[in-house]
Amino acid sequence: MPEVSMTVNGKPAKGQIEGRTLLVDFLRDTLNLTGTHVGCDTSQCGACVVHVDGRAVKACTMFAAEAEGAEIKTIEGMAEPDGTLHPIQAAFREHHGLQCGFCTPGMVMSAAALLAENPTPTEAEVRDYLEGNICRCTGYHNIVKAILAASGQDVSRIAAE
Repeated sequence: MPEVSMTVNGKPAKGQIEGRTLLVDFLRDTLNLTGTHVGCDTSQCGACVVHVDGRAVKACTMFAAEAEGAEIKTIEGMAEPDGTLHPIQAAFREHHGLQCGFCTPGMVMSAAALLAENPTPTEAEVRDYLEGNICRCTGYHNIVKAILAASGQDVSRIAAE
């Protein structure tokens, strides 16, 4: 079996893979980074979003071999080493942007990619960006509110639904 190597959350990582091994399976099964979830196996839900060389990617649509030499960031790499939450994670907690938590890693990773591209998005831009992420619990309102709060915007004007 071939070996793949990459940098994951700032640390070198490598492992043996079959050619058909998906990035999400390599992260979960080989590196034991189980925060990246597999929700649908069809690229519809967004629970598996990670950053590959700074770009948000659904890890169920990419072979691990395609990530050879890449910089990967997963949800486990968002918080500080001392456990301090990333501002997006803290905003999700503060604004109740999660319920069961299954979609949360993908939502946080997508939100981070959005805010890197557009530091002060509108509510409509946030909703549009999250189109590829499915949440079956929250109705998105508090997720959108959390992302806007993480961008430093005043969310008091957003009415509760």
